[in-house]
Amino acid sequence: MPESAEPVTRPDFDPSRLADFLKSRFGAGLLSLQRIGGGQSNPTYFVDYGGHRMVLRKKPGGPILRGAHAIDREYRVIEALAPTDVPVPRPVLYHAGDELLGTPFYLMERLDGRVFHDCALPGLSRDERRGIYFGMAEAMAKLHAIQPQEIGLGDYGRPGNYFERQIARWTKQLQESPSDRIPALETVAEWLPKNLPPDDGRVAIAHGDFRLGNLLFHPERPEVIGILDWELSTLGHPLADLGFCSMPWHSAPDEYGGILGLDHAALGIPTQREFLDHYFAHAVPTGPLRPFHLVFALFRFAVIFVGIADRAQAGSAAAANAADIAPLAGRFAARAVEVVEGARPW
Repeated sequence: MPESAEPVTRPDFDPSRLADFLKSRFGAGLLSLQRIGGGQSNPTYFVDYGGHRMVLRKKPGGPILRGAHAIDREYRVIEALAPTDVPVPRPVLYHAGDELLGTPFYLMERLDGRVFHDCALPGLSRDERRGIYFGMAEAMAKLHAIQPQEIGLGDYGRPGNYFERQIARWTKQLQESPSDRIPALETVAEWLPKNLPPDDGRVAIAHGDFRLGNLLFHPERPEVIGILDWELSTLGHPLADLGFCSMPWHSAPDEYGGILGLDHAALGIPTQREFLDHYFAHAVPTGPLRPFHLVFALFRFAVIFVGIADRAQAGSAAAANAADIAPLAGRFAARAVEVVEGARPW
């Protein structure tokens, strides 16, 4: 898990309640609690108790949008994928009530590995960078190869018309936001439903937030050992994840760690075309990635940042720097407009 974890003096719950709960489940032991830094959504902690090394994920306190922070769905998909070759942490338990920690929560095993939040991958060699990107593509292909109904997730979402429904969902969330309007984001919201690609009927488990920072890599090899943060997952189209994972090539380093403008060849980072080709070489057959899919990904990410801004104003954001990164909504909206206008070949 991320190395930025620091001892917590003020978690958003009473640690003694968690200690009592763990004692009832695992017997006597000492509790060690650490907040994992960097997250913008569900508060996440390292939990060591006795011989158990775990990660705790919970809903944030305070008001939240309906359907957001779906802790129960996170746990369900991890539990279903655990017996497959898709790399996920082992689930431990889910607690639906809010009487213990103020919100529902779940526990999963803690894996030892590397998390990279900067897509430029500083500190790695050229070959290592290339391997990390290709390992990311291979993990995504493994996920999309799973038939949802075969692992009990046939009802994990509504099959068909995925992009149409997603556009409606995120547009509604944007409209319900109390934050100031972003003209570029409004423009993209109007463009998307007018440019829907034909529905090819592909249904897969779509992670919804598939990016480098949500992957745990082996300590030494460019191999994904854990796909994290499943709260946005549903039955969807694999090209939604692929478009989302392609955003770094279209966003700058100060825009959530993108790689636009960097010397990819010198760094050893594959071109977007090479990354896409590697994914398609390992994936079950699917259609090509189109500008629509990237515009949709940038739009959705922008709306997510609008939600972060809303939570920052309400005082319920999971990360202390939420107010600082909230303006990225406008930056990603502008990047989406660039793709619409064909400002950059890819």
